[in-house]
Amino acid sequence: MMNYNTPPIAIIVALDEQNGIGRDGELLCHLPGDLEHFKETTRGHCVIMGRRTYQSLPKGALPNRTNIVITSDTAGNYPGCIVVRSVDEALACCKGEETAFIIGGGELYRSTLHLADKLYLTRIHHTFDDADTFFPEVDLNEWELVHRETHKADGKHMYDYSFLTYVK
Repeated sequence: MMNYNTPPIAIIVALDEQNGIGRDGELLCHLPGDLEHFKETTRGHCVIMGRRTYQSLPKGALPNRTNIVITSDTAGNYPGCIVVRSVDEALACCKGEETAFIIGGGELYRSTLHLADKLYLTRIHHTFDDADTFFPEVDLNEWELVHRETHKADGKHMYDYSFLTYVK
């Protein structure tokens, strides 16, 4: 599958205490600090996403990144994106890059978790009972926590949250 030209693979996701990541095709909540963290972490890199994740982006392709959409609907309209049919094709588009980021959604996370070298998790310290999309269970015994940064709820953030970075 992968070869020496394939960059390290990182997964980046915001998830609640029950691994919920979305509801009705949208994020569970608006956390400006998490959005800024996502932007800073992924800027200048390849971001790989599924069709529904692309369709959920308010302004289409993310600026200052190579946007790759995995879909069987290769005839669809994905301005500013490279459109591929598989994870292998997506990773081939990232050869020579420093890192390839998997940015969602749920199905893509499930199919690529075993490939990941690094996890950037934003843990929202709340449970959303109406979440309908979930991140797969992760055996954290297989990972080393290398960074933790906790933020309290404030005027812009309804919930406490933590940035957690794990490496294999």
